[in-house]
Amino acid sequence: MRRRVPVLLTALALLAAPVVPAAAGEQATTAAVFPQTVIAEDFPDPDVIQVGNTWYAYSTNNGRGHVPVASAPAPNGPWTIRGDAMPGGPSSGWAQAGRTWAPDVHRNPDGSFTLTYTAWHRSTGRQCVGVATASSPLGPFSPAGGAPMICPLNLGGAIDANTFVANDGTRYLLWKNDGNAVGVNSTLWLTRTVNNGTALSGGNTALLSSSGVIEAPDLVQRGSRFVLFYSGGGYVDCNYLTSYATATSLNGPWTVAYRPLMTTASFDNRVCGPGGADFTADKVFLHGWVNGSRHLYVADLGWANDYPVVRGSRVRYEAESGTLNNCRVRTGAAGASQGAVAAYIDFGDSWVENTVYAPRSGSYTLHVGYANGTSGTATHGVVVNGNNQGSVSYPATGWDNWRQASVSISLNAGFNRIRLTKGAAYAEVDYLEVQ
Repeated sequence: MRRRVPVLLTALALLAAPVVPAAAGEQATTAAVFPQTVIAEDFPDPDVIQVGNTWYAYSTNNGRGHVPVASAPAPNGPWTIRGDAMPGGPSSGWAQAGRTWAPDVHRNPDGSFTLTYTAWHRSTGRQCVGVATASSPLGPFSPAGGAPMICPLNLGGAIDANTFVANDGTRYLLWKNDGNAVGVNSTLWLTRTVNNGTALSGGNTALLSSSGVIEAPDLVQRGSRFVLFYSGGGYVDCNYLTSYATATSLNGPWTVAYRPLMTTASFDNRVCGPGGADFTADKVFLHGWVNGSRHLYVADLGWANDYPVVRGSRVRYEAESGTLNNCRVRTGAAGASQGAVAAYIDFGDSWVENTVYAPRSGSYTLHVGYANGTSGTATHGVVVNGNNQGSVSYPATGWDNWRQASVSISLNAGFNRIRLTKGAAYAEVDYLEVQ
């Protein structure tokens, strides 16, 4: 197997960057809109497409079949499980049933449908990628060929295939060599396909590589930027997460996001292990761990200058990176995020303003990282897009003893200006998180 442009994911440790929850006794989250459960039973590794006015979702095998399929009139449902989209199972020429994972269904220009799936390679016990076709999104999909389409056994096999069509119409398949199964690096690859995605064309381009778990790739092109989503951690607990990397070329270099897009903590524990995600223009479908199974969720998705924002998942904005009026940045702040804060917000005309992004208009929670070294409660006024939306209160903590306070706010879809103004007593501001 020919490899090109390997990129070591040296920044993988950054995926664990913590989102610090509010301490006991601080203001609680009151307005965040978290992902909605749409299938409250096992439906892992979702792939979702829209055909006409109907949405279809596919999952890894379970008691519902080899490739369970559900349909709905809208992304938020109601969803109805419709049976098995590949009732005959994976290809009898090379695979056996029992580990048919991570289906990807794509509608072809001629109206047919191509399914790529991961299945159990009979002769080696590894996982490999096969392909099937159908005339309907509900199937039945018939496996094509007597051999797997992608099966690098020396690299552990292949899993998690996903179709990507670039803006110029070129069609590719994303996939992962399952290095975790054999003690070698796992890499996310990109391979060009032809014949409605049933055959490969050319070599394989390496996108991201890691000695840890990196899987479930999904690629989106936004303007001149490519956004590569992927999951990390172990899917059987709340450590599973979704992050992304960006590049201006499919050949890289890829820049890994400083913080993950979705974690258990970023959702305030409302979704355990958010991963296996599938991204559309304005929705993200994901699974979360619930009592030994993985349920299907959907959340609103927005794009802030072509970077993803998921409603309900905290996004941090450093206060010192905003606009400061009659106050200033204090560096070397012990324990502060990025080591700097907005300080000396001491006068009637002192304020700190950050521009934030909301995927939809409506209610959000603003979390403010602060320290208050006075003897009583301090406050800041909260002004959103020039409109007063009350205040946020900061119980005394001591200087450089950072905590969070939270308050409900209303935001417009798109970019918004949040200004914190001088209120009672004194406090320093480390960051704002919008959820």
